[in-house]
Amino acid sequence: MENKRVAVVGGGLGALSGAIRLARLGFSVQLFEKNPKIGGKVNEAVLDGYRFDTGASLLTMPFVIDELFDFAGFNRADYLDFVSIDPICRYFFSDGSVMDASADKAKMKAAIQELSPDDVEAYERFLKYAERIHTLTSEIFMFTPIHEFKKLMKPRHFQTLFKLHQIDPFRTVHQSVSRFFSDRRLIQLFDRYATYNGSDPFQAPATLNIIPYVEYGLGGYYVKGGIYRLVEALMKVACELGVQVHTSAKVEKICHERKRVSGVRVNGKKVEADYVLCGADAVVAYNELIDGHHKPRERLNRLEPSVSGMVFLWGVRAKHPKLAHHNIIFSSDYDAEFKQIFKHRQVPDEPTIYIAITSKADAEHAPAAGENWFVLLNMPYITPGQIWEKERDRMRSVVWEKLKRLGFDIADQIEVEQVYTPEDFSELYASNQGSIYGISSNSKTTAFRRIPNRSRTFHGLYFAGGSVHPGGGIPLVILSGKMAVTLIAEDQEK
Repeated sequence: MENKRVAVVGGGLGALSGAIRLARLGFSVQLFEKNPKIGGKVNEAVLDGYRFDTGASLLTMPFVIDELFDFAGFNRADYLDFVSIDPICRYFFSDGSVMDASADKAKMKAAIQELSPDDVEAYERFLKYAERIHTLTSEIFMFTPIHEFKKLMKPRHFQTLFKLHQIDPFRTVHQSVSRFFSDRRLIQLFDRYATYNGSDPFQAPATLNIIPYVEYGLGGYYVKGGIYRLVEALMKVACELGVQVHTSAKVEKICHERKRVSGVRVNGKKVEADYVLCGADAVVAYNELIDGHHKPRERLNRLEPSVSGMVFLWGVRAKHPKLAHHNIIFSSDYDAEFKQIFKHRQVPDEPTIYIAITSKADAEHAPAAGENWFVLLNMPYITPGQIWEKERDRMRSVVWEKLKRLGFDIADQIEVEQVYTPEDFSELYASNQGSIYGISSNSKTTAFRRIPNRSRTFHGLYFAGGSVHPGGGIPLVILSGKMAVTLIAEDQEK
């Protein structure tokens, strides 16, 4: 095979999955990660005996990971143990009610029966509606590089293309959820799934109602030992296949000559390559790594970034049995929360609080009398005028006060703390304006406007990661690497 050198930019899951596939196909692969540890936003922190995942905390579509291991010639079960989570999440509503959500349909219907008896049958109808969207869209939106016209025009995709109206693209998530449920608490619960790709449920198209089906129809899982074990396992596979992994190796530029990539400049030195697979945020790449060619940069900068976040890692010196592995404490006014985030670009006065406690599943993640709390708040992406040090302190107080009202008075129980603001997401992971999921899906056409896996400007440049098709979240990011490698391999064969 000629011209088979590939430079991979970044060490997130998209880049790692792409590197593994490339190496398995016989390419010579070097991967460059600017941080000391591989994983990108899916990372890990250990603070005085408390262990935390610092990014994703729930795994869906585990078959995507199994397929990657199979392709690479390895058995996933030899490296990773996936544990089904039940309840998937415990929801705390502003009126004081609590509900456990489950992928077990009988348990879920029983929980809805207790919360809102009139909505039990509505859940059945909603799940069938979400499943129909999944059936129509999964092949074309999750497993196909939709920007490649020849691939899009295959006969198996015609069913979706001719039935676009059935995927509910013209209503918002909130409008469609409200058609099924009468109880505002259930509407808020299912509205929440738009945030899985960093979007506003009051703007994002109802096609995103595919997401609750993925969770409730296919199940939610935890990686035994923590989500970072997935990164470590993929790293082992990559090294076994011969991928050269370089950490603390910042890619400063993607080099190109006459619209053809020629390599990357890393820590002041050029590394020659015939292809570049960029796992870094594509918007940031065009702004900072690629010189010249202003038009694609200007077009990408017009796309709205996704929601960002503020993360508190708290080592809590107490046990709280009323909390589950995953918990959501909802704001009292979801619409107001998202208007502040997306319309006004303000830190919300009353943010929804997500708490993941992996020591519920792995006791060794915290001292015997403690728990490891990963606390995530929805935040606006970075815009001028925000003072994140001030907002960090304000949000800490807001969260403590809200938890105290629910019976969780933890302010004096916290032994260790680490905080990440949108500025940290930008600095650590080179994410566009601190966004977590790349661009938002706050328009009806965003799915088709998501950044392609193949550059339209430079031959030999490909993209993986949450900022490009098919989107954010562990399985989709891994699939982005698969799509990019499929295109690279086809290009190599020409």
